[in-house]
Amino acid sequence: MTTILLLSVLAAALMPIVCAGIAKGGRLGTPRGEGGFDNHAPREWLARQSGYRARANAAQANCFEALPFFVGAVAIALTLGAPADRIGMLALTWVGLRAAFVACYLADRAMLRSAVWALALAVNIAILFTPRH
Repeated sequence: MTTILLLSVLAAALMPIVCAGIAKGGRLGTPRGEGGFDNHAPREWLARQSGYRARANAAQANCFEALPFFVGAVAIALTLGAPADRIGMLALTWVGLRAAFVACYLADRAMLRSAVWALALAVNIAILFTPRH
């Protein structure tokens, strides 16, 4: 179960990077003058994007925002003696919900995205308050 827990934390940490790749994808080889990704001013370039690229960038920001609470909740729960197998299953559930959140963001399914976000938050709270041994 420790492996699942570690992989869940790794997946959570990589999720914003994947979102950034989606936002920039297909534009990396295009010259800046033709609207391609501008690595000299990446934030400004991303701010000018629309559609799924803008949503992927917003998902990236949200993934970064959610990461500290998730990692903190996992660390606190384990430090206080919560069962690692239970935390691992909850962490895996959280990662799955966050992946669904990103998918909803990319697909522009705002209401569903908000519902999935709330479920992921509830799972994160459950991690934090998992009963101890």
